[in-house]
Amino acid sequence: MHFTIQREALLKPLQLVAGVVERRQTLPVLSNVLLVIDGQRLSLTGTDLEVELVGRVDLEEAADAGEITVPARKLMDICKSLPAEAMIDIRLDDQKVVVKSGRSRFSLSTLPASEFPSVEESQGSLTFSLAQGKLRRLIERTSFAMAQQDVRYYLNGMLLEVHQDQLRAVTTDGHRMALCSLSAGIGQGDRHQIIVPRKGILELARLLTDQDGEVNIVLGQHHIRATTADFTFTSKLVDGKFPDYERVLPRGGDKFVVGDRQLLREAFSRTAILSNEKYRGVRLQLQSGLLKIQANNPEQEEAEEEILVEYEGSPLEIGFNVSYLLDVLGVMGSEQVRLTLSDANSSALVQEADNGDCSYVVMPMRL
Repeated sequence: MHFTIQREALLKPLQLVAGVVERRQTLPVLSNVLLVIDGQRLSLTGTDLEVELVGRVDLEEAADAGEITVPARKLMDICKSLPAEAMIDIRLDDQKVVVKSGRSRFSLSTLPASEFPSVEESQGSLTFSLAQGKLRRLIERTSFAMAQQDVRYYLNGMLLEVHQDQLRAVTTDGHRMALCSLSAGIGQGDRHQIIVPRKGILELARLLTDQDGEVNIVLGQHHIRATTADFTFTSKLVDGKFPDYERVLPRGGDKFVVGDRQLLREAFSRTAILSNEKYRGVRLQLQSGLLKIQANNPEQEEAEEEILVEYEGSPLEIGFNVSYLLDVLGVMGSEQVRLTLSDANSSALVQEADNGDCSYVVMPMRL
């Protein structure tokens, strides 16, 4: 095995693939990246047994075929440390991989490719394609509400649901929920649901960099696979039943507040400074045309903001975790947002004022 490649061409897929590789591994081979040469194509594979990522790069000329695994982090650090325009010469020499560039020479330990685990091919039950930018937007608008280390393991991920022409993403950590839909022209009559683990979702979002490029998605029984021109990403699914999110969506709210998203975000950020560091509670007081936001903390410090809003209902006082409201306002794109409320003990529904394809539910706090 022997090939020559430009630093930039190797570094880009190597950084993506190394992102999947865990530093602390039970199996030594899992901290390695698998290099495979086939004709003029080099593919690099990293896995942690949950997520697998294959990056592909075309070589300028055909090279000696072969496959071997080398330490991912070390190879990436070597590439990063070389000059930007450097050409890198890589060859397998008696169970060591020798990396040369200019006057630099590195010899890396290897493990045989036969030891490298591969994610088994599962039969895909549903396949569709869409623009990378669309899928990335869906993930970015909902991923913040995934649970982190909840014992209800099915919450530590994202529900992807395909139904009729809609692709929908839903996340919740039990205190808030994010739901976003897009029309993907899939034409799937039955409701098809999978739960993708947190790590898989965050890795996938990192890969979707070509706004208009296509990504092909396969939803299998135990895996999701996403393929573009540059990479193939595979993740195991979470085995579990996601809560019935339709029941969580507040219905029948009769109090509507419309306000400027940026002004609200700034006001919430300022009041958050003096909120209780542990509970992050703020109190919202609504009266005709006006929203008052108040926060206080155990040191007896207080913050108060007043914002003009469109509101004509009866006065209402309600408490929320300010971090949850800021998270929602941070991922929205519109200038105006709409809050739908019913009373002090019911969840709020937050949406963009001119667009209902993303909905956010935030549970109230008793203050």
